[in-house]
Amino acid sequence: MVLVLASGRGERFRASGGTVHKLQADLAGRTVLERTLDAVRASGLPFHLEDAGHPGMGDSIAAAVRATPQASAWLILPGDLPLIQPQTLSLVAAAPMQHDVVLPVFEGQRGHPVRFGRACGAALASLEGNRGAALIVKAYTAMEIIVKDEGCVRDIDTLDDLARAARWLQSRG
Repeated sequence: MVLVLASGRGERFRASGGTVHKLQADLAGRTVLERTLDAVRASGLPFHLEDAGHPGMGDSIAAAVRATPQASAWLILPGDLPLIQPQTLSLVAAAPMQHDVVLPVFEGQRGHPVRFGRACGAALASLEGNRGAALIVKAYTAMEIIVKDEGCVRDIDTLDDLARAARWLQSRG
């Protein structure tokens, strides 16, 4: 189950001069969030959009996990990753289940989505505040998967990030 997190306040984006929430910002004719959701839909994986306006990343993750108790695993995907490729989502989802946590890595940098197995469910559901799931990643057996998807590490936090993403899309046609 892909958990698309769209509850953040986007403060850095507004501080950089953005006039709308970063997830609603236009990126080559579609919003940032629409592009992220397009990739999720193209992957064919089931997903849950968590957009209830939680105060922190931990609260958002916890709410999404509690809303999807039937999931056999959760792929945590922030909504501000509009360049993520559907194949990356599928690859992370298909990784061997003997690892509690699966992390995609692009050119040495850890990215998203991070997959958490059922063993992590209680810990994820109890997260609070601004901290995400980094402590859970450290506490469980993790496996890294090398990916060829720059989109798994290129989030939109500022107007400059948005401009870089637009140039990247334009260069790809």
